[in-house]
Amino acid sequence: MILSKATYKEYLKSDAIALGLDINSFKFKLKNTFFPDFIWSFQKTLRQLEYYNNCKNKGLNKLYFYYLKYKFRNISLKLGFSIPINVFGPGLSIVHYGTIVINSASKIGKNCRIHACVNIGASGGEKEAPQLGDNVYIGPGAKIYGNIKIANNTAIGANAVVNKSFHEENTAIAGVPAKVIGKVNIKKIIKHI
Repeated sequence: MILSKATYKEYLKSDAIALGLDINSFKFKLKNTFFPDFIWSFQKTLRQLEYYNNCKNKGLNKLYFYYLKYKFRNISLKLGFSIPINVFGPGLSIVHYGTIVINSASKIGKNCRIHACVNIGASGGEKEAPQLGDNVYIGPGAKIYGNIKIANNTAIGANAVVNKSFHEENTAIAGVPAKVIGKVNIKKIIKHI
């Protein structure tokens, strides 16, 4: 969670690395001026909103917070993302545009790589939502729901339906309902870690 200006900058840097962007280069700035990277804009606005919500939500900063909220809502609608603040750790990599729905009670660790059409939420009116560890890859169309925990260094396959906890690290899970299908070296899937 972003609790200071330093952690805000760390989150931005980690997200840019995860997306494979050199945000400080002249080439990126020039290209982004004419052909904006909307996923980077979304993630940058997400982190700004988290920073202002957690650290600077008093006085005149409150006005800027509401502006960021408005901007975040618009870009979320444009990209099809329903991602609340303070859910993802640093190093988030959203791979494609498309529907992504995340419950605000979910917690996802650092270096998450997430694809389109993913749904992470509560089950049957419960308040508890999934808790995912660090270095988790989530394939396209995966559905993860309920009061469950997913271990660090886990790869969740495309269209998997995950409704129970998986505590063993370095595993690949897939299927309907999901089950362990083998071991995985997560560094081969999430290249930047």
